[in-house]
Parts: sequence; structure tokens; C-alpha cells
Amino acid sequence: MAGACFHTGNFGGIARDVLIGAIPPAALSDERYLFVSMLAGLIAFFWYAGVTKLRNPVLLFDAAGLSLFAISGAQKAVEFGLSPVMAALLGMVTGIGGGMTRDIFLAEIPQVLRSDPYAVAALAGASVVVAGDMLGIGYGICAIADAALCFVLRYMAIRHGWRLPSARLSAQRRAEAVESDDGQK
Repeated sequence: MAGACFHTGNFGGIARDVLIGAIPPAALSDERYLFVSMLAGLIAFFWYAGVTKLRNPVLLFDAAGLSLFAISGAQKAVEFGLSPVMAALLGMVTGIGGGMTRDIFLAEIPQVLRSDPYAVAALAGASVVVAGDMLGIGYGICAIADAALCFVLRYMAIRHGWRLPSARLSAQRRAEAVESDDGQK
């Protein structure tokens, strides 16, 4: 349980650190990351019923966490001298990496590959940090703007059921076209 929580909470940052050459990754060299992950895992394990009753507040904390991970990921990538586009993408990866690989380990289609705008919110937020750096605006102001943008986008998507366009319909149409072509031959 704690290992799964550690992975989900830290894999995005570990992936980012490995990609930018920050070796060893911070999550593997500082035991506080493990302790926080273990605490989260224990809370979820022992108070599962309470956590599931608090679905909406948990989703709000998830949105806040996504914002903070996107900020830290983009800031670290900028500090390591990556181009603005790559820094924004790594900010997004920091925010979504753990949940994405968790879904893969569970043999599910990752949430970020479905119509949920989770990754878009992370990318938008990380882009604010990168744009602020390019304009010479301090991290504090950018972090607040990033957190607000990412959080609001994610919260609105949850609250109003926003979805991105899905390729399912076009895949379904392709399958029907193949079936009709096979029937005509």
C-alpha cells in the first residue's frame, strides 16, 4: 500500500529528475517523500470509508496537488536550463506522471488519455510558470497564477463535468466502415 502511494505521489517528479539529469531524484534521496507517502497510504487504508464519503474534498485536494506539482516541475526544469516548451511539458509530467503510471499498473487506460482535461490543466499551469520566467516575473507571482489557473481549470472540469473531445466516436465509425466494407465484398 505504501509503495503504491509512494509511486503515485512521486513518479512524476522522479521521471522529471531523471530526464533533466538531477540524479539521484529528490524523492529517492530524501526520506521525507517516503514518510509523507506512507502517511497518505495509511490514512487511505484505515479510513477508506471516511475518505470515500469525502469524495468532493478529496478531488479538490487532488486539484491543489496537481497545481503544486506542475509548479515545482516547471520551476525545476527552468532552473536546469530547459527550453520553455520542454519545461512546460516536464511541469505537466510532474503533475500527471504518478497517476498515469498507476493506471497503467492497474491495467486501465490512463485518465490523462481519456477525455478528462487533467493534463491540460497541468500544462496550462506549468506554462504560466515558464511564461513568467521568460518575462522576468518572479516565481512567487507566477506560482500563485499557476496554482490558480491549474486549480480553477481542474475544479471547473470536476464541478461541471468538462470533457475533452474523444476519439472513441471516430474509432467506432472506422470499425463500422470496415464492417460495411467487408459486407460489400
